Amino acid sequence: MDETTRERAEGAPDGTTAAGPTGAGPASGSGSRDDSGPGSRDDFGSGFRDDSDSGPGPGSGSGSGSGEGSAAEALARRFDADRGHLRAVAYRMLGSLSEAEDAVQETWFKLNRTDVSGVANLTGWLTTVIGRVCLDMLRSRGSRREDPLDTYVPDPIVHIPGVGDPEHAAELTESVGLALLVVLETLSPAERLAFVLHDMFAVSFDEIARIVDRTPAATRQLASRARRRVQDADPGPGPDARRQREIADAFLAASQGGDFEGLLAVLDPDAVLRADGGPLLAGASKLVRGAEAIVRQALMYASFRNAALPLVVNGAPAVLGVVDGKPASLLAFTIAGDRIVRMHVLADPERLAALDIPEEALARAVYPD
Repeated sequence: MDETTRERAEGAPDGTTAAGPTGAGPASGSGSRDDSGPGSRDDFGSGFRDDSDSGPGPGSGSGSGSGEGSAAEALARRFDADRGHLRAVAYRMLGSLSEAEDAVQETWFKLNRTDVSGVANLTGWLTTVIGRVCLDMLRSRGSRREDPLDTYVPDPIVHIPGVGDPEHAAELTESVGLALLVVLETLSPAERLAFVLHDMFAVSFDEIARIVDRTPAATRQLASRARRRVQDADPGPGPDARRQREIADAFLAASQGGDFEGLLAVLDPDAVLRADGGPLLAGASKLVRGAEAIVRQALMYASFRNAALPLVVNGAPAVLGVVDGKPASLLAFTIAGDRIVRMHVLADPERLAALDIPEEALARAVYPD
């Protein structure tokens, strides 16, 4: 399918409202998937904690009469139906859990101040609104950002096996990976918006063009450039979840045992380790390229035997280091073929604390044999 045909297929039914997904979750099965690159196969809907009781949100609107109250309540229920989808858009756009929640709340405020009685596709309208909100946030972030991108690790979506509902866990296995989020951080705000909205959520280039104030042709070029960056960095498909966990466990065992050859056996020769210590542990931030350099780094810390809690981060195997009952580091693996190709270490104390890992889960952390 060519781009022109694809855009016609993605257009809003009434020709006037914002195009985009028509359901409450991320779009799937649309024509735009044909050229979307590796990012589009991730389909994350509701892996965020429900914060509907904290801060302003749906239900805060009020009317002077029962009719107005009923309309406000109906609008709040309608927004809640799209909340998971909007979080998914914002998380892919921003790579930050807290900023994604802020974007969702700002979208609610805008909805509450707007007459949408004539909008036929409210999900599409909300998708473009949160796209604008995230674009503004990215531009503002770019003008004040101080943390270096080469060591930045996006906020992880954490699942602890045995904690939480099975449906949540199933959704999480399809979540967007940290490796892709790292690549998205290198794009310009407009490129990121074009790629995320078009390739991941099937929003037409006509609608995206209005958000970025460019022509549809120029917007298509933005998405194309972003897609090439994503494809160039795509590590390829990995094995099933059980095999991925075996490979991650093999790395951890070899690391603790000082097994140089064992580490090399599970690492891709061109593997990359990215460690983010944040402002409090800036000295821990580093970018390490190549299997042998990563092995030397791993063996350097082999004597530090912290308690460890296996978990899942953005659908991939990970381990949380625990010291004195508190999170000390989070190591997440990206595995392609049968080798580890990316390792992301989050050591920022503030961001680790914000993960809000339950105490009963932290108590399950054990020391390696």
